[in-house]
Amino acid sequence: MSRDSSEPPSQPPRLRKGRGAVGNPAVRYSRQRNEAFDDGWFAEEAIPPLVTQVTEEASRTAITRNTSPDIPFEQSVNMYRGCEHGCIYCYARPSHAYVGLSPGLDFESRLMAKSDAPKLLERELAARNYQCKTIALGANTDPYQPIERQRRLTRRILEILLDCRHPVAITTKSALVERDLDLLEALAERRLVQVAISLTTLDRGLARVLEPRAAAPERRLAVIRRLSHAGVPVAALVAPVIPFLTDAEMEALLEQAVAAGASQAQYIILRLPLELKELFADWLEAHVPLKKQHVLNRLAEFHGGELYRSGFGNRQTGTGAYAELMRQRFRLAVRRLGLNVRTLNLDSSQFRPPVLPGQQMSLF
Repeated sequence: MSRDSSEPPSQPPRLRKGRGAVGNPAVRYSRQRNEAFDDGWFAEEAIPPLVTQVTEEASRTAITRNTSPDIPFEQSVNMYRGCEHGCIYCYARPSHAYVGLSPGLDFESRLMAKSDAPKLLERELAARNYQCKTIALGANTDPYQPIERQRRLTRRILEILLDCRHPVAITTKSALVERDLDLLEALAERRLVQVAISLTTLDRGLARVLEPRAAAPERRLAVIRRLSHAGVPVAALVAPVIPFLTDAEMEALLEQAVAAGASQAQYIILRLPLELKELFADWLEAHVPLKKQHVLNRLAEFHGGELYRSGFGNRQTGTGAYAELMRQRFRLAVRRLGLNVRTLNLDSSQFRPPVLPGQQMSLF
């Protein structure tokens, strides 16, 4: 698939309402590079809204295996490539280059749906050598992003996992998760589910430009309240923590999450792999230019002088004095608020493989 930028590369990047990225940088695998240059002929004109396009993506498998020692799951299912939430900090953006698209505006407007994922998942769960381990939804892109309203792939995956009594961990920043409360309640009754709600900031204005199409901060807290009231275990994921923008809010976010009913919590420092360095720097220049260098300098402190290091162990929390300060702040807040007192162990012992068409049910 070739890159087809909706914004001519010869024009300076401009902000688009409801979109996170301020441009469409070249795909890292492309041999061609375009640079913006203002020759004096550029005229500021109104640009039409960037319409979201969704295409089908054929897959060979549904389950992705993970062997990273610092990630708490070994299996995940991703129903969508790209994410319309448009969060500028999303570490999944660079993955769009694998299909020849930009990690910028393409990532949030040119999406791919894996409509065959439910069928593939059933086939993989039915395999004789399958070992039941928690499946994560939302490990790459949000399983409840806007196109899920029509596609309903996440709901179908949950229906399969419930039928099979298979444990699942969900991470989202969308209020659409409430639609599936019936399934989540049934899973929770059997200790088969945990939902993590991503919390970035309580500042609605900042959230609007940082994660333009995600649920507002107060709406996410309402989701925590509703899920926990229904008996669904909820964790608060304070992520990403961005120095000079959101880091001062860590304790306030945890306090609000606990008040809403969260029992677990974790945090992750902003990660900027590959093209995300350029994308985030451009976003800072467009929205908070006076803080840009402060933010980037502090991020470099987390990673030994570089904007990002991908080594296991410290890539999510960083190293150095400021990273240690963040760890201490988190630990003290968690202890004070009574979070993470009990570890939630999802139950894999109830798993029963699905019966595919043409298969004979087991007698035992």
